[in-house]
Amino acid sequence: MNCIVIYCRIGFESDAAAEITHQAAQQNVAGFVKTKPQSGFVIFQCFEEGHADKIIKNVPFTQMVFARQWFAATLVENMPDEDRVTPLVEATEQFAADIKLCSELRVETPDTNEGKELLRFCKKLSVPLKHKLIKKNRLIDDKKGAISNSAKKRPIMHVLLLSSSVAYVGYSHTNNNSAFFMGIPRLKMPGAAPSRSTLKLDEAFIFFVPDDEKEARIKPSMNAVDLGACPGGWTYQLVRRGMFVQAIDNGPMAESLMDTGQVRHFTEDGFKFRPEKKNIDWLVCDMVEKPSKVTRLMLDWVVNGYVTELIFNLKLPMKKRFDSVYENLSLIRTELKKYGIEYKLQAKHLYHDREEITVNLQVTDIPKHLKR
Repeated sequence: MNCIVIYCRIGFESDAAAEITHQAAQQNVAGFVKTKPQSGFVIFQCFEEGHADKIIKNVPFTQMVFARQWFAATLVENMPDEDRVTPLVEATEQFAADIKLCSELRVETPDTNEGKELLRFCKKLSVPLKHKLIKKNRLIDDKKGAISNSAKKRPIMHVLLLSSSVAYVGYSHTNNNSAFFMGIPRLKMPGAAPSRSTLKLDEAFIFFVPDDEKEARIKPSMNAVDLGACPGGWTYQLVRRGMFVQAIDNGPMAESLMDTGQVRHFTEDGFKFRPEKKNIDWLVCDMVEKPSKVTRLMLDWVVNGYVTELIFNLKLPMKKRFDSVYENLSLIRTELKKYGIEYKLQAKHLYHDREEITVNLQVTDIPKHLKR
């Protein structure tokens, strides 16, 4: 078990590879990347046994920008058509000494057209594989109903099918992985939303705000600002959560949103607008502009005490996207440290993102002279 499998959006393999190489170096783990363009996944091969587990345990998954999911794995090849279950079960013995029992089995594929063709086979394979793993005492038997809370904390077993005869088998830690199958939250497009971009903010709230914090961080009657709001895809998500929104855009807003009485539309430049009062709970922004310009705008709102929490998108350049992301995240950390502002920072290439990443910045404490 000396390799890590990382799922990513197709076309972003080099960025996921650069990121895991960077994180491995931070953990003093030596290895090399194996990747193929448009494959939807990356392999990081560690030189020493046990280092794959070290990374997926010690590096916070929430700090992985381009990874949708990851797990420590071993490769299984040449599975016979008449019996694929046996070699997969035998492969789990490689981590049986350390991971004695898993809480869940996920048989997955890369998020590619070729991978999607295997999804039906995944479902077909899951049933006999699950039965055999339970019989071998490698997987919890959940046929009696709910699994205990302690059992839910056990690792997740993953099988990533690359073809009907090749797969990676391994595990991820429940407290440091994606909770979703294939690392993808399946969201339904709301019929009342004025644009598909609404799914970006919906997914961002799911990813960045844990369930046990939602009541405190996302409350009705909060004040929000949406920069670059037209036609209202992101404003819709704020309104449906009961917030009062200042929508900033020179373009028109959807009448359905204006009719709610929760939205005030300002036909102004999003880079120049500032609220009359420093009482904004949420600032969201999905404007098409250079990432450094958006980052500095967000910092201006924070250091001047206008807002306590932000979600914003950074449109990435065609090349050196990993470098661009980390330069902008480093700029945020440097500037907030300069002003003595305490914060939590996360960034993710969400499933509904394309050539951008989504950033969440939560101000947790601010010096008295900067307070509202």
